[in-house]
Amino acid sequence: MRQSLESGEPWVGNFSSDEVLGRAAPSSGRVAAYREAGIRSGVVVPLVAQDRPIGTLTLVRAGDSPAFGREDVVVARTLAERAAAGLAKAARFARERGMALELQQALLSEPMFPHDDLVVASRYLPSGTGVLVGGDWFDCLALPGGRTLLVMGDVMGHGVEAAVAMRHYRSLVRALAASGQQPADILREADQVVPAGGLDRMATCLLVLVDRAAGRCVHASAGHLPAMVVGRGRGPFLVPVPVGPPLGAGFGRYEAASLPLEPGCVLMLFTDGLVERRGEDIDTSLRRLTGVELPVGGALPEFLDTVLAALGVARAQDDVTAPAARAAARRS
Repeated sequence: MRQSLESGEPWVGNFSSDEVLGRAAPSSGRVAAYREAGIRSGVVVPLVAQDRPIGTLTLVRAGDSPAFGREDVVVARTLAERAAAGLAKAARFARERGMALELQQALLSEPMFPHDDLVVASRYLPSGTGVLVGGDWFDCLALPGGRTLLVMGDVMGHGVEAAVAMRHYRSLVRALAASGQQPADILREADQVVPAGGLDRMATCLLVLVDRAAGRCVHASAGHLPAMVVGRGRGPFLVPVPVGPPLGAGFGRYEAASLPLEPGCVLMLFTDGLVERRGEDIDTSLRRLTGVELPVGGALPEFLDTVLAALGVARAQDDVTAPAARAAARRS
């Protein structure tokens, strides 16, 4: 192996005697085991990726098999080239996934700043299926007048590029929200700004403006799944909100839906990774979500854990991001 790596050329050995086999073996103690296995011939080919040796491919023949010849070496080199390309691709995949996951988790773990009268918790689970990390993001912004804006978004695509685009979308929505606009207006302006900002990836987005003083929530959607509400004495239901095109599509037609903020109710936002399953209609997936029996009065982290466990998110093909909010008890 060392000789093959240093020279960059295949090494072929036909082991006609124990002496010859001993020179090829890593230690003299291996000779007896090799003979017992009937090894008669071997070939070692370097694995080279991007002009850098990353290992070797070793093949042996035993028993009555003929010794390796020149044609076998050609085949072995072809196998080594394909194996090296696959290993290099796997290494790049691992590095990119690690970078994207680190970036996304850093952004999602940033402190949230709702008003004191709103309790917020969230869960983020990266896909375990080998798919690259996606562009899910969640934000929680305290606005003037005691209002809190909940933001749920999902950039299309995966990998580092999606995670970077997610950061741009998140900053854009934050800036527009600071101007005091209503959710539908924020989405409309964001859709106009995206092409000018050079973003080439569309994103779905759901905005929920929680106004505790007015006792209402205003929802607006840019191609995103609706929020789920669980109230006391009432089963889970999805908020009926008009769905506009994803951000970056350039159409900019968004409408809002207003919903009373019932005391003690839980408002849950989520990305499609929570509910979508391969080969299943999305309506069926959403019915499964609203069919889960949920503890309204418990802690929000327990509420989210119950949802994740009931939907079996470990089998999800995409990242899962799920924040939940509930109005805190009024102080006496």
